[in-house]
Amino acid sequence: MNPKGLRALSGASLLIVLLQSACTAVLTISGIRVAIGLTALAAASGIYAPAKGFHQDAIRIPMLWLATIGALVNLAVLAWIWKLRAAPAAQWRRRELTPRQKRSERLQVALSVVTLILVGFEVWTHTLVHRTGPPPAPDAQHLR
Repeated sequence: MNPKGLRALSGASLLIVLLQSACTAVLTISGIRVAIGLTALAAASGIYAPAKGFHQDAIRIPMLWLATIGALVNLAVLAWIWKLRAAPAAQWRRRELTPRQKRSERLQVALSVVTLILVGFEVWTHTLVHRTGPPPAPDAQHLR
């Protein structure tokens, strides 16, 4: 096949992949929006039952662990890279980082810190927001 034919085939393949990815993304986002809406509706209706679905402890706790471990590993790897870069033995081959590399490292640190903060807030607020016990006792004034 000639180079123009390969280029056209590559372009067509890329276009199909982009369209398929866009379709998958739209369907995924729509599904997530529906799940968020149904969860909000259930929370607003005052359900006093243990959480079901994605927010049950069998899924929630391992996901919190994975997020925490992933963020900590990411920060540890970045710290190791910075330590190796600053080592005296590396000075002879050291080069200035490009602005893109600097932004990438800053973004990784920021996302890891935000992940740890969000995990902390989830653990802290979970029992406040998702009451898993019996409903509160009715107030005597509201019964009249």
